[in-house]
Amino acid sequence: MDIRNIRLYGITSGTAGCPLSLEEAVRAAVRGGVGMLQLREKSISEDDYVGKAKSLLKVTKELGIPLIINDSVDAALKSGADGVHLGQSDGRPERAREILGENAIIGVTAKTVEQALSAERAGADYFGCGAVFGSRTKENAVPMSMETLREICAAVSIPVFAIGGINAENAGLLKGSGICGIAVVSAIFGKSSLEETEAEARTLYEISRDIVRE
Repeated sequence: MDIRNIRLYGITSGTAGCPLSLEEAVRAAVRGGVGMLQLREKSISEDDYVGKAKSLLKVTKELGIPLIINDSVDAALKSGADGVHLGQSDGRPERAREILGENAIIGVTAKTVEQALSAERAGADYFGCGAVFGSRTKENAVPMSMETLREICAAVSIPVFAIGGINAENAGLLKGSGICGIAVVSAIFGKSSLEETEAEARTLYEISRDIVRE
């Protein structure tokens, strides 16, 4: 799969307030256009993290999309997930590659051009950059200016996904930034019904396609 073709990156989180079955919410989100999924859990044990990832991996494999594990290379390895997303304090991409293999998808959070260039040289496959509009799921999220986002996109050759407070009302403001797509948490997985989840994902997918259209 070419990550450059992914426009909508869904991120599940225990703090997103989703009242639905995670597996069913993911199915609805994928029907709406989510092309890659990240499991992000901050407050459970590694064993529970691995178990949750294995359960979700059955769904993502059936749907034909990659499952990425946030922060934990060990959980990604033990669960058999398709890759890992690393924050700046979660280890180096080259080390994750050694552990997970050449086919693993390695994503990295980049807040500056220097961080992005360093991670690209180290073998990252894509970047998550933000928080472009604040964040409902990360209290300590540091805002990223549109200027910095544009600079990162212009400096690197791998895909960049914008993240942070993105919803149907503000996503269009990212047009012209150079991003590959958008990464969304609560705007999709905070809905109260599967119908709303699918509809919101579809709306965001269409907006994201317009954002990156040449």
